Amino acid sequence: MELDDPEPGPGEVLVRVHAAAVNFPDVLLVADRYQVSVPLPFTPGSEFAGTVTALGPGVTGPRVGTPVAGAVMTGAFAEQVVVPVTGLRPVPEGLDMVHAAAFHVTYATAYHALVTVGQGRAGEWVAVLGAAGGVGSATVDVANRLGLRVVAAASSRERLEVARGLGAEAGVDYVHEDLKTGLREATGGDGVHLAVDPVGGDHAEAALRALRRGGRFVTVGYADGRIPRIPLNLVLLKDAVVRGFEIRMLRRYAPQAVAEGDRALARMVEDGMRPLVSRVHPLAEVAAALIDVVDRRTTGKVVVEMTGGA
Repeated sequence: MELDDPEPGPGEVLVRVHAAAVNFPDVLLVADRYQVSVPLPFTPGSEFAGTVTALGPGVTGPRVGTPVAGAVMTGAFAEQVVVPVTGLRPVPEGLDMVHAAAFHVTYATAYHALVTVGQGRAGEWVAVLGAAGGVGSATVDVANRLGLRVVAAASSRERLEVARGLGAEAGVDYVHEDLKTGLREATGGDGVHLAVDPVGGDHAEAALRALRRGGRFVTVGYADGRIPRIPLNLVLLKDAVVRGFEIRMLRRYAPQAVAEGDRALARMVEDGMRPLVSRVHPLAEVAAALIDVVDRRTTGKVVVEMTGGA
């Protein structure tokens, strides 16, 4: 069925999508397991890169033909998407469309979980759970570039090798090893200063137990599918700080921090940082792309390309 081209309204921009990344919340939205339900029918996809093709009333830029990247709640797995102009940003110099689509959500999440929320400092030990996934691999990459010492935690030796390639100093296979013990041993027995957890499930409590006194724990998401129930006495006994991070709320309540993070990430891209993209699907295979993420068959990011795939 052929549909008419969408038209941007006031404050909106029409973008021809070249590539869109698959993020775990996309899977949750399709399964109606996300924190917010979306009425049916809807087109999934939340992160994209493309070119501006039309401006809505009252919008003065970016100009038609400008390469942009952006984020929406839904709608990115399509040839065209209408998005508020405030949801767009320039494509960082040096990124092609596939890597631009895969960049901002995970790398902004990584930066702010480590810096804005986690207060990470160079020389500190940070545990990164799910270290070969989309958010995890970005967190390992950014932490290494900021001078933190990374202990990667992942579900296999092969996935730990991916994290080591991004700069992890040590690794724990939490399927075959005790996570708390492994994190403590990797840091010389003292434990980590900071833990970033996009996984949840049983691993969250183990990582919290591996914090040194006064450590910080940042919960980012629940790829495990289970929201952990943390005994509060652990927080008390460790004098620990537990904080949540959700990127949409940060954009709303801390725009200055978001701008600072964007500038820091742009500098890292200039220095050669690129998101790990392990698989690219054509638009016709979007269901397979979502299944790849659900089944954790890939590392880094999965991308849907509108003109074909590799």
